Amino acid sequence: MRADAARNRARLLAAAREIFGEQGLNVSMRQIARHAGVSEPTLRRRFASKEELVAEAFGDQIAIYADAAEQALVMPDAWEGFTTFVRRVAKMQLADRGFTEVLTMTFPESLRAETHRRRAYTAATALIRRAQAAGVLRADFSPEDLVLVLMAHAGVVAAAGPLAPAFSDRLLAYLFEAFAAPGSGGLPPAPSARATYRALLRLHGDQDHSERRRTTSP
Repeated sequence: MRADAARNRARLLAAAREIFGEQGLNVSMRQIARHAGVSEPTLRRRFASKEELVAEAFGDQIAIYADAAEQALVMPDAWEGFTTFVRRVAKMQLADRGFTEVLTMTFPESLRAETHRRRAYTAATALIRRAQAAGVLRADFSPEDLVLVLMAHAGVVAAAGPLAPAFSDRLLAYLFEAFAAPGSGGLPPAPSARATYRALLRLHGDQDHSERRRTTSP
């Protein structure tokens, strides 16, 4: 890659990370190009789709997310592993609005972000099953409930402004009390993966589905 092309690519990724982090993913390629100080055709020469740009911009964070799930999975205490993972993801949400939405995306298999996303999903599911097998996480907790936690926490982050860290800590404390086994009373059935998918689409508003595909995996 020529030096000027490499500089443009770096500028575009930096601009994308900044604007996604501040506003979420519902921004146009034109806005990102303007923020980077380049033309939209220049942006599209470097990144053919918004999906590809998102994957590159958040690739490192998705890898960290997957690492966090795997690290929690080998912690000696199953409950500590589960709660540590949820708290760590919550902190990532506090730091970056765009990251919350990335958690509900899939990517083309050719992109490294998809490899890390699948790794995270496998580890997070195993983390839930391990805590349930140890008798510390209520048996009716489902992987879709982890999506519910992230959606609820994202709402706190979006609404609380400077109080978001304090609200986050309190919300998680309440949730962990509710999640601990055996649980006080039964829960309504967990929504299906399809229903959760539709809820996520409504949460993020109308999107260009030719560029973005969503999943309910954590």
